Amino acid sequence: MTDLTGVTWRKSSRSNSQGDCVEVADGLAGVIGVRDSKDPTGPTLTVSPASWSAFLTATKAGTLTA
Repeated sequence: MTDLTGVTWRKSSRSNSQGDCVEVADGLAGVIGVRDSKDPTGPTLTVSPASWSAFLTATKAGTLTA
């Protein structure tokens, strides 16, 4: 498990004013941290940089499937 204590979290510049978005912590050794902005003390996910990149590419292209 990666210790995410003290990392810097950021939201997308396209976040809505309701705060319903995810936050991302990058710049970590080998992982990207992801959490729900409404629950900053709640659970977090960590994914590989390659997986995060693939997710962003698919999101931007509109090719995500359930």
